[in-house]
Amino acid sequence: MPDPLGPLFDALESINSELTSFAARLARLEDAGAVRGASKPGGAGEDGSGTRAPGAPVVWHKVSDDERPALWSEFTSWVIRMADLYELTTEQLPHACWWEHGSVVAELTALWTGWESAYGNEEDAAASTYLWQDAWSRGIERIGRMWLGECTNGYHHEKSRTTWGTDPAYRKKIIEAGPPGTASKPTAA
Repeated sequence: MPDPLGPLFDALESINSELTSFAARLARLEDAGAVRGASKPGGAGEDGSGTRAPGAPVVWHKVSDDERPALWSEFTSWVIRMADLYELTTEQLPHACWWEHGSVVAELTALWTGWESAYGNEEDAAASTYLWQDAWSRGIERIGRMWLGECTNGYHHEKSRTTWGTDPAYRKKIIEAGPPGTASKPTAA
């Protein structure tokens, strides 16, 4: 009689193999000082210059002032190239103001670094390009659906919203309330 747990153990062995491969790849990226905007002491980029690994995350507020103009230029060139290649409409990505929306820049930055990783990594070419295409379509849909507000008509309009991080009383109220189910409820008399 075949072992009923055999397929489970085979799957676990496969997952373990993938995790080992990811750990080795992560170690190589860390050794290369791969994270843009952060530098590895004694390594490339310590002074804000140096080469970063393709696909390394970009955290714009951590990118050095010296590195930011070149990196921003590279990023915006990629966005424009992709917008033309994928024939994006202004409803998908507003031509007049996409860079003025922090959430849009964050979404596009993630897509850019993912593209660099998928198309620039000869060691792991398997399904990464297909997966990037899927991420691109979901990301562009998310931009149009969630991040743009009223900017799809060709003019920039600030979203009508309250900024959460500027009201200390709001944060205090949330902290005092505690997580759901932990606050004591007033009892009826």
